Amino acid sequence: MTPTPLEQPGQLLFVGFPGTRLPDALAARIGEGRIGGVVLFQRNLADPAQARELVAALHAAAPPGAPLLVTVDQEGGRVQRLRAPWTEWPPMRRLGARNQPERTAAVARAIARELRDLGIGLDFAPVVDVDTNPANPVIGDRSFARTPEEVALHARHFILSMQAEGVAACAKHFPGHGDTAQDSHLELPRLEHDLERLRRVELPPFRAAIEAGVASVMTAHVLLPRLDPARPATLSPAALGLLREELGFDGVVFSDDLEMRAVADRFSPAERVLGALRAGVDGLLICSDEALWGEALRLLESAPDALLERALARVGALKARFAGAGLRAAASPGAPPYEAHRRLAAELA
Repeated sequence: MTPTPLEQPGQLLFVGFPGTRLPDALAARIGEGRIGGVVLFQRNLADPAQARELVAALHAAAPPGAPLLVTVDQEGGRVQRLRAPWTEWPPMRRLGARNQPERTAAVARAIARELRDLGIGLDFAPVVDVDTNPANPVIGDRSFARTPEEVALHARHFILSMQAEGVAACAKHFPGHGDTAQDSHLELPRLEHDLERLRRVELPPFRAAIEAGVASVMTAHVLLPRLDPARPATLSPAALGLLREELGFDGVVFSDDLEMRAVADRFSPAERVLGALRAGVDGLLICSDEALWGEALRLLESAPDALLERALARVGALKARFAGAGLRAAASPGAPPYEAHRRLAAELA
């Protein structure tokens, strides 16, 4: 029996691409239902008119019954792909330091409205890592705070407010990247934390995010040898078992980018793609390398159904809620620059 578009294995694949126009080869794969989502970066977004045209083309390429999920990292601070004339937000540490959860909620609503107006259905935010290591080169002020209680409080308000505006949130990076001293884009961080430490510090913000109904969680390419001496969390059934079983999360789990050297230097494409699925990941991010996502697509399409079915069901449920034409059903906030949002950002500066 021919699979429906939402049953295509490639629905688990979320990819990036160079340039400001939709490449023909990617458009063809999207049209066949063989790509589940696209990740946009600053390199793809020249100005509002071009961005709106590009996102519209992405959605138009998707087949009936399998809407595309367009995604972005719009955290604020160092990591925000939409820059002026869109609103440029301060880092989330600024919100945590103010300790006014209603402001955190207001920022999340504003970010979501700008994304929804453009046709973006998922924001890879918020960072819910606890910033316990001042030497951390990659998290720092992306985190709300240095204590799990403060991070949990602001994460909950951010997630509830963003998703109320029709944009999916993503709590990252599970089970915690805040205490590392290495950047997983470049090398494999290692944390010697045991379960007691994780349950006390790293896991409470994820628990709060799940209780707030977060739509998705992103993994960390971090090795925790007391849980799994051989595989980083993205590829580790033991690490992701904490998320699925102990924390009870049954939403979509995204890998961090499978091109990052923490995993790419140590594991083959098959080990990354199939290993992530076996561990409990649903959505596989490959953010620039067309050859790698082509190989990932081949691996997915030859994988046994039993490895794909739960992940496809979760991704399908996420899309039913956050992808497609319904994104712009609510009132538009206008067009960039969004003056009310700029005033809010200025108040927080």
